[in-house]
Amino acid sequence: MTFDIVLLAMVAAFLGLRLYSVLGKRTGHEQKPIAGPQDDASSSDNANSDVVDIMQRAAAKIESQAIKAEMVDPAAQNSLRDIMAADRGFNLAQFSTGAKAAYELTLSSFWGGKREELQKLCDAGVYADFEAAIIAREQAGQIVENKLVRIEKVSIVDAEFDKPIARVTVRFDADIAALTRDKDGNIIGGSLSDAIETHDIWTFERDVKNSDRNWTLTATDVA
Repeated sequence: MTFDIVLLAMVAAFLGLRLYSVLGKRTGHEQKPIAGPQDDASSSDNANSDVVDIMQRAAAKIESQAIKAEMVDPAAQNSLRDIMAADRGFNLAQFSTGAKAAYELTLSSFWGGKREELQKLCDAGVYADFEAAIIAREQAGQIVENKLVRIEKVSIVDAEFDKPIARVTVRFDADIAALTRDKDGNIIGGSLSDAIETHDIWTFERDVKNSDRNWTLTATDVA
């Protein structure tokens, strides 16, 4: 396939170095005969065969992860493969689980006005938006008692790899119960007994060259 050829070319440099580090090791007990022209050709063919085999297995692993993801939009597949090729530690299942946890923690921190937690989860722009909403709420003397009832589905709807920055956009379909009280504790809106369907689209980002495996929330939107 054309894509396979392109992908193999992308990882060829890395795999070549990796192969050299493996095949170049010596135990100190080998006898190294003087190679004639035919021996050189045979050795070269074997090495090329090994390189192709390694690259094919790497491509198969990337393909397998993309296919086995719970929900991945076809439009995101190519960029996700690019991210996987650049970051061998990237795993779609683990990412989806982490994104779900980040969604829950971010919402609870926002509802609770926990600025320090939000700063750890978001970039400066997203945090500024959250803080502005918290300030407005505090100035109005309002208290929210929202509750995330359930997350129905987590879907990866878009991805981008702008070397070395990886961006993955996730859609969260969830049910949220929202309740707001005034400064005296009186209910002024919402209900905890009726959950509302919500559809949020959040983008997470990280530098694949950074040893820090955490992703940062860089954009929020609604579907």
